Amino acid sequence: MNHAVPDGILTPAIMIDVDVLDRNIQRMASSMLSRGLRLRPHVKTHKTLEIAAKQLAAGAVGLTVATIGEAEVFAAGGATDIFIAYPLWVEAHHAERLRKLASTCAITVGTDSAESATAMGRQLGADARSIDVLIEVDSGHHRSGVLPGEVVDVARAAAASGLNIAGVFTFPGHSYKPGMPRDAAGNENDALGRASAALERAGFEVRTISGGSTPTALLDAETLATELRPGVYVFGDAQQLELERCTWDDIALTVAATVVSRHESDGGNIRRVVVDAGSKILGSDRPDWATGYGRLPEYREARITALSEHHATVVWPDSEELPALGTRLRLIPNHVCLAMNLVDEVTVVREGAVVDTWRVAARGRNN
Repeated sequence: MNHAVPDGILTPAIMIDVDVLDRNIQRMASSMLSRGLRLRPHVKTHKTLEIAAKQLAAGAVGLTVATIGEAEVFAAGGATDIFIAYPLWVEAHHAERLRKLASTCAITVGTDSAESATAMGRQLGADARSIDVLIEVDSGHHRSGVLPGEVVDVARAAAASGLNIAGVFTFPGHSYKPGMPRDAAGNENDALGRASAALERAGFEVRTISGGSTPTALLDAETLATELRPGVYVFGDAQQLELERCTWDDIALTVAATVVSRHESDGGNIRRVVVDAGSKILGSDRPDWATGYGRLPEYREARITALSEHHATVVWPDSEELPALGTRLRLIPNHVCLAMNLVDEVTVVREGAVVDTWRVAARGRNN
């Protein structure tokens, strides 16, 4: 892979190495196929029709989104099977949008309470049967989702409201911590198993058991899931690097930036450069265990230690020559999902040359 920032790119800019992207997509698709699992990638990571088309062509059975707005974009782009993996609270305007979606593609939505299921059924009325519902289970992340033993109450309320109960889903978000992916995968399997068994004992058919995250998706752990929903795997990012869930060679997305200020160590000052890519393109996500706000693939000991809106401070290793003003560098964001939602388009490169530009079609579609 050519690591140079191609001539003609105005910094800061998001670049996607299409060869690495394609390899990441194929590796995940092949892994799912070999294990008899359906792949339903979460496209909130990239929000891009071109990448979704690549995932579907590689064997994904459908797409996962976070919002109705994202679903509308990808349905208009040709997707025919979409899961909105979110515990929706449906009001009249949501119901109308869901009806329109269901007229063009298969739509599944999430719920995690009897109250929200009842409200959804009431708003959808006679159209409730056109939409499948998965009940969200808390498998240890402790965000949304019910405990496995509580799914039957939600399912009964949903059924009474005219909704189709298709199964259960979870997000093992606690896998995004050092040392946790394998434990989180075990928690996920246990929670999904207990929840699906409870539904079946209560007389519900469980057609879908949906789980997965990028840190857990490629583990050789036992799973009762029928489908997995990783998202970040298409690009990789600094978090996945530090979790050891991807390698440097798996990084498909970087931010091109230019050195605009440099400071050699003097009188105890830190040896550093400042580049023209701040939080408005890198995002500002930094978990408490991360070593910085991002990494540099060509300078692996360097760390992005501070962000402003249009500045990133990079502490430079003593073993490397401090780059000159005007040097163009590649940065790896901590969390690519945020970075993609901060730009209107991305530059596609292959072997060091610009080959295309893709629009971030679902950018800002947060409701």
